[in-house]
Amino acid sequence: MDLQTTNTTTISTHEKAVQINLDRRFYGTFAEIGAGQEVARWFFVVGGASGTLAKTISAYDMAFSDAIYGKGERYVSKERLQNMLDYEFGLLIERLNAKRGETTSFFVFADTVSARNYLGTNECHGWMGIKFQLQPTARPSEIIIHVNMLDKENLQQQQALGIIGVNLTYGAFYLHSEPEKLICSLLDGLSTARLEVDMIKFIGPYFSNVDNRLMSLQLVEKGLSNATLIGADGEVLQPSEVFHKKPILVERGSFRPVTLVNIDMLEGARCQFLRDAEVQQGESVEVMEITMRNLLASGSLDHRDFLARADLINAVGKMVLISNYAEYYKLAAYLQRYTKSRIGLVLGIPNLKELFDVKYYEGLDGGILESFGRLFKNDLKLYVYPFLDPAYEELTTISNMDVPEHLTHLFKHLVGSGYIESIEKFHREYMGIFSRAILAKLRDHDHSWEGMVPTEVAACIKKNLLFGYRS
Repeated sequence: MDLQTTNTTTISTHEKAVQINLDRRFYGTFAEIGAGQEVARWFFVVGGASGTLAKTISAYDMAFSDAIYGKGERYVSKERLQNMLDYEFGLLIERLNAKRGETTSFFVFADTVSARNYLGTNECHGWMGIKFQLQPTARPSEIIIHVNMLDKENLQQQQALGIIGVNLTYGAFYLHSEPEKLICSLLDGLSTARLEVDMIKFIGPYFSNVDNRLMSLQLVEKGLSNATLIGADGEVLQPSEVFHKKPILVERGSFRPVTLVNIDMLEGARCQFLRDAEVQQGESVEVMEITMRNLLASGSLDHRDFLARADLINAVGKMVLISNYAEYYKLAAYLQRYTKSRIGLVLGIPNLKELFDVKYYEGLDGGILESFGRLFKNDLKLYVYPFLDPAYEELTTISNMDVPEHLTHLFKHLVGSGYIESIEKFHREYMGIFSRAILAKLRDHDHSWEGMVPTEVAACIKKNLLFGYRS
């Protein structure tokens, strides 16, 4: 999808750079490491750069970079970017504040990236940010993003970085009061086939009312990324830094609200996940995933509803993955970008039945076989929670689940080979708990709902008056 097509008034990169150069309010530094000085180059090329640029710097050599910005474990990291922004902004104030601080809004743009190397063997990604004043002498605010570069050639990646850098600078100066518009503008002149933005964070006094969790949601909603991650403490995270080479256990659900069943599923799956020889205690990452399809189930996206779900997931100490991967095999492919370790997907019997419904794979040339080939790559496992039919009091597991006759042999092969496992440890008494029943009890002021959710969830619902709760 080319985001330009959604906005007929898009300003070109050239026009943005010219407007910034002609605006005498802003003056600052461009510090770039890893893909040339492609952002600064735009301001030189369009003319009038002397009114905007105090300095450009590109400390490629590690010894020089360490000497200027301090040593770090990795050069392409959020920490290195933050050091660059802080150091260069401090230098601007130290050297220019006395001379022009009363009339100038200072800024620093910085990036540290790993563009395609000569052999094409590296991860192509980068951190990019801007630290800026909106008024002279004001405390600075910041916008930080992480990008994945998808172009196949180094030169194309450099060009794309130059464009998004200008877009970020322009957005900071002129769209700061409308963060959603700023996010949409980041890929002006580009497409999602070239760049993915999987993390954005607004920091500082001007953005004190911005909820970065909603901004993460915007990245997926607006198509800049297919997935974003929120930490257990509510902070936005960059997925590769969390998932890199780690065993990952994912539970998909609506979590509206988080119930005792959700927790029981995850705990039961964890017991078996950690028994695996490849998974060591303390190394694995657990996340609860909500898909955009689920968030849009009512027809529109309710931001308050999303924040309520995120609050409850955080309340039980879990991270939140927001994804646009309705199909499990696409979720698996996304996680496999970051790790070769074991991946476990936690689901119930109804979801497993959907997985064996061929109508979901009509868009694949290889149909269900192709989807399963992608899904079970790298020894992925499904951990399946039993289902209790309230009408018959009968427990359904993978041993007695109905499967279409022509897929029976495939199903038995996957179970026999260990790709699909029943969750062995579970609480039968929880199986009559359904989210829709809890929501109905909340609306009816029936306090028995509190016994259907974890204690932390009940406390969060009551404290924040979530899902229509009234004391």
